[in-house]
Amino acid sequence: MRYSEFLRQRYRAIVGYTGLIGLIIGCLILLPLALLLVYRWETDLAGGFLWPGLTLVIAGGLLWRLVTPRGTVSLSWQEGAVIVVLAWLVAILVGAVPFMVVSGLNFTQAIFEATSGWTTTGLSVIDVTQSAHLVLFYRSVMQLAGGAGLAIITLSALAGPVGAGLSTAEGRSEQLLPHVRRSVNLVLTIYAGYVLVGVLALYLAGMNGFDAVNHAFAALSTGGFSTRAASIGHWDSPVIEAVVVALMLFGTLNFLTAYTLGQRKFKAVARNGELHLAGLLILLGGIVLFLGVTAGLYPTLQKSARVAIFEAVTALSTTGFTTVGYHTWPDLGWFVLVLLMLVGGGTGSTAGGIKQYRIYVLYRGLWWEFRRMFLPSRVVTEPEVWHGEQKQFISDTHLRQVGLFVFLYLVSYFIGSGILTAYGYPLRDSLFEFASTLSTVGLSVGITAAAAPAGVLWAQIMGMFLGRLEFFTIIIGLGKLLADAPVILSKSSS
Repeated sequence: MRYSEFLRQRYRAIVGYTGLIGLIIGCLILLPLALLLVYRWETDLAGGFLWPGLTLVIAGGLLWRLVTPRGTVSLSWQEGAVIVVLAWLVAILVGAVPFMVVSGLNFTQAIFEATSGWTTTGLSVIDVTQSAHLVLFYRSVMQLAGGAGLAIITLSALAGPVGAGLSTAEGRSEQLLPHVRRSVNLVLTIYAGYVLVGVLALYLAGMNGFDAVNHAFAALSTGGFSTRAASIGHWDSPVIEAVVVALMLFGTLNFLTAYTLGQRKFKAVARNGELHLAGLLILLGGIVLFLGVTAGLYPTLQKSARVAIFEAVTALSTTGFTTVGYHTWPDLGWFVLVLLMLVGGGTGSTAGGIKQYRIYVLYRGLWWEFRRMFLPSRVVTEPEVWHGEQKQFISDTHLRQVGLFVFLYLVSYFIGSGILTAYGYPLRDSLFEFASTLSTVGLSVGITAAAAPAGVLWAQIMGMFLGRLEFFTIIIGLGKLLADAPVILSKSSS
C-alpha cells in the first residue's frame, strides 16, 4: 500500500510534467498564426492550427497546474523516459491535425508528416509547391523545436531544478554547467544564436526572408524540410550552398564541443575524437563521391566538387537537404551516402544516426583490444576518449552498452529495409530509404510519397520514432508504464 501510494504521487508528477510539455507543444502549433499578419489571404486556414493548439494549451495547462505535486520533484531517468515517450506521442498525434485539416492529408499521411517534422527527419508526403505559407512554416517550427528537444525546452521553463532525468531520457545527458537548468538554458542560447546568424547569412546569400527563416530552422535542426521542391538545388548558388553547409555542420556539432570552442579552449577541441572522425568521414566521403561519382556526371569541376562536398555533409549531418537527384548516380555513390547516414552526427547535437561518438568508442575499444594482446598480462589499461576538457576512460560496461545499441540499430535497419523490399521496392532503394528514415536524415530516392502504401509509411513512422528517441528510452518508458499500471489500477479500484 505504501509503494502504491508512492507510485501514485510519482505519476502525478509525470502527468503534470507531460501536461507542461503539452502546453508548450500547443503554443508551437499556434505559432504559425503569427504569419497571418503578412499572409492575410490564408486567414481561412487559421482554424486548422487554432483549435488543436488551443485545446492542447488549455488541457496541458490544467494538468500542469492541478495535477503536479507542490514543490520540486526530481525525476529519475526511467520516469523521464515515461514523460518523453508520452510527450512525443502527444506531439505527433495532435501535431498531425493541421496537416489533415489544412493540407488534406489522410490520418496515416498526417502522422507521417508530423513524425518527420518533430523527429527532424525531413521526409515528406506533401507537395510544397501547393502548400500554404502557414503549413511550410509550421513544418520548420516543428523541426526547430524537435531538434532542440521537447524535454530540453520544458526544463528551461521550470522555475527550479528538476534533475537530469528528462534531458537524459531525450539523449542529452551532457551538462555544460553543473546546474541542470542553467546548462539547458545555455544550450538553448547557443541554439538561438545559431538560428539568428543562420537566418541573416541565408538572407544575405540571396534567399528571401521567408525562405531564409525556414531553411535556417531546418539546417540547424538537421531537419531538411525545404520550401522548394528541388531543395537547395533550386538556387544553384555556391554562396547559399556554402552557408547551408556551415549551418549543417554547426547543427551536427556536439553542444559541449561548441561551448568548449566558445570558451576558446582550442586544445581541448583539437583532442575531440568526434571532430577527428567527422572531419575524416567528410574528407573521405567527399573525395570518393568526387572521383567515383560526380566528376563524371556534371559539366564542370566546380559543380562536381560542390555536389560531392554538399551531399557528404548533408548525409553525415543527417540534415537531408540536397542539390541534385540520385537516380543517375552509380551504386558507389549510394553506398557512400548510406554509410554516412548510418554513422550520423555528433552525440548531444540535433543530428540522428548511430552517432560519431559511439563509432569512435568502438574504434578505441577495438584498438585497445589489439594493443592489449601485446602487453604483459599484469598490465592494467583502459581505452580513453576526450570529452570536452576531460579525459574519460571507457569501461567494459560502456563498451557493451554501445555495442548493444549498434546491434539494435542495425537489426532495426535491416528489418525496416526488408519491409520496404517486401512491398516490391528494389533492394538498393529500400536500403537507402530506410537508412535515411532510421537516421532521421530525409534524403529520398522516391519511395517516400503520398501514394506510398500505408504499410510502408507506418514502417517509416516507427523507424523515425525509434531513431529519434534511440530505442532504450522507448523500451524503458513503455516498460515502466506497463509494469506500474497494474499497481496504480489496483490502488484506484480499492
